[in-house]
Order: sequence, then C-alpha cells, then structure tokens
Amino acid sequence: MSNNSILVVGGGFAGITAALEAAEIGYEVYIVETNPYLGGRVAQLNQYFPKLCPPSCGLEIQFQRIKNNPNVKVITMASVESVSGTKGNYDVKITQRPRYVNEKCTACGECEKATASTVESEFDFGTGKRGMAYKTHPFMFPMRYVVDAENASEGELSAIKAACPYDAVDLDDTSKAIDLNVGAIVVATGWKPYDVSNLTNLGGGTLKNVVTNMQFERLAAPNGPTGGQIARPSDGMEPKKIAFVQCAGSRDQNHLNYCSYICCMASLKHVRYVRKRSDANVTVFYIDLRTPGRYDKFKVATEADDKLSLVKGKVAAIVEDAAGNPIVTVENALTGIKSEEKFDMVVLATGMEPSTAGLTAPVGSMDADGFVMDGEGIIAAGCAKQPLDVMKTAQSGTAAAMKAIQTVVGR
Repeated sequence: MSNNSILVVGGGFAGITAALEAAEIGYEVYIVETNPYLGGRVAQLNQYFPKLCPPSCGLEIQFQRIKNNPNVKVITMASVESVSGTKGNYDVKITQRPRYVNEKCTACGECEKATASTVESEFDFGTGKRGMAYKTHPFMFPMRYVVDAENASEGELSAIKAACPYDAVDLDDTSKAIDLNVGAIVVATGWKPYDVSNLTNLGGGTLKNVVTNMQFERLAAPNGPTGGQIARPSDGMEPKKIAFVQCAGSRDQNHLNYCSYICCMASLKHVRYVRKRSDANVTVFYIDLRTPGRYDKFKVATEADDKLSLVKGKVAAIVEDAAGNPIVTVENALTGIKSEEKFDMVVLATGMEPSTAGLTAPVGSMDADGFVMDGEGIIAAGCAKQPLDVMKTAQSGTAAAMKAIQTVVGR
C-alpha cells in the first residue's frame, strides 16, 4: 500500500512549486529546508530576467498559497539525515536545528536592536554584516527572527531575550528529531556558486574589488548591504569602469566541465543594473554569449548600449595594483592580441554547482558533477537536476509534482 504523503527536500522555487502543485490537488506535502526561510537563491537576487522582476514578485504569491493550504507543512532549519524503505513507503529521519525564536514572534525587530556584535551575512555572501538576532531579508518566510546562539555571548543572549516584548525568544530551544513516512520524495536542493577560492588565476576571492556574480546581486539589491548602490568593496566608491568575466570556472576540465546556462544572461542583466545607476563603462569578456530562445531579444537590446564593450576572449589572470584596482590579462580571440587592462571593479560569472556536489546525498544518486538523478520514487527538480533559469525551474517543479503523484497512486 502506497503512502500518499510527499516529501520535498529544498524550499527554493522548484521545491515550493512542486509542493504547491501536489498540495492543491489534495496531497499532504512536507517541505524540508536547511535555511531559516523559503525561496532559495531567488530570494537573494535583486531581479530575475527577462522582465527584471524583484524576487518578491513571484515568491510572495507562492507564500500566500502556502499559508492558505493546510496540506503544506514547512520545516525550516532542517536536514534529511537518512532515508530507508522503498518506492511508496519511505521512512525519513530529519534533524531540525534550534531557531531560538518561537511562533509568538511578530518580527518587530526589538531583539535585533539588542544585539551588539556582528558576523558576516551568509545571505549577502559576505558583502554585509548581520547581528546575533537577525532577519535575512524583508520578505522572509516564515517571517520570524533567528537567534545565533552559537556566536553570541551569554550577556548578549540575555539582552536579546529581555528585549522581546512577546516572549518569543526561547533560549532553551534544542535540536529536534523528526520521523516522516512518505510515498515519494522530490529532491529540490538547488545550487551553490562555484567556490571562487579555486580560481587562483582570477584572484581566488582575495582581491579587494573582484566580486562574484551573486555578491554583485546583493550589492545591487535594495535590501542588500549598500541599499542597492553599486560600490567598490574596498572604499565604497562608485566604479566608473567595470568588467564582467564569463565562464569563471565553467566549461573548464579543472573546475566545472559544463556550461552553467544562466551566467551570460545574468551578466547582461548586471550590465543593465550598472547602466541604470551610473554612466560607467562596462566590458564583458566572454567565450560565447549564450542567450537561448526568447532571451536573445534581451541580449540584442542590452548590446545596443554604447557604454558596453563585448570582447570575445578568455581571461587568463587578474591581479591588483597598489590602489586595489583589478588588472585583467586577456587574449582577444578575434585579433589574437594579448593585453592588460585596469578596471575599478571586476565581476566573476562563477558557475552554478549543485548544492549536493561534494556531499553524500541522503536522498537519491548523483552523476559525476553532483546533479541528482531520478530513482524509484525519488524525483529530482530544479537546479538539483541541471542548471536552469527561474522559469524552467518552476516548470521542473510542476513536472516533479506530477511524477510524485503518479508514484503515490501506484501508476
């Protein structure tokens, strides 16, 4: 007899879509998410293409659907420890980390005001800071603060608890073991930026004014560390000359063998971010500009900007001068000329790597690159399966829901 419940591992755009599609037909669905919030990488974007919508545009509609559907159970700050059983009858063991903030939280922010120390913000990819009581972003869901008890002092924890007028801070909170029995599992664990420290020829993440494409998203976001002002990390000055380096780690046997699909579109989008805010000159160094299907119109419109230079060539190295200005060495593939050029700021289009890469996934099997492969009763969705944009990620989530439903009804 098949169990009609469905587990969705990962609460990004693919996972949310899969969960809602199944729940709105009447199936019980559990979303297990490792972060304190749902929304995945989309929540960290400034805008997504081609319409350049803010992430709240799509996510808040999905959050309302979750709130209004009792079939969806959300478990944040949790991870799958083990899966046993077979198609139609899986036993899943989950560990949920303590949040130290209960359901009484109204997100009033008083606890955050009581924090004295800060650490680098994971949500901002280290471009900003957060306190010991924090909310990752304004449209966070669930809309509930998190207390970082691991990094806070005893005195700071006491101040955070005392500051809450609703008795929502629970410093006695502990890890919880949760057992679920489900009929099908959707793996929507998403992606992570390729580790820039591996790219030693491009600075390896040590150059002051060289950032990754996702760090650049946070610098351009109104809810980011600079309030949406694109500024050089070293001195906060507005860059007048910016370079984008494509395929930073992608299509490279020493790093990621594959094309990450969205990087060219993301950099063209970033060019628009820059040009909307300033009169800066922009150069994009690329191997091939890949803008599939309907995205070609976006490329054509962006290319028309006379402040944009497109240079076909592989960047060999990036160093910095005494003032922290990045110096890019590149060979132009069309002219064969090797040159060095100084910029105020450089953005690396680091590749999209599955979040499961380098890990032992408790759910499903993986290919050589770390992408999850479908199995009996286990369905991969979104960027856990392959590099995708937001639209195709949603489509993948819908397809995964249909396969999960077919599994639990025994078809």
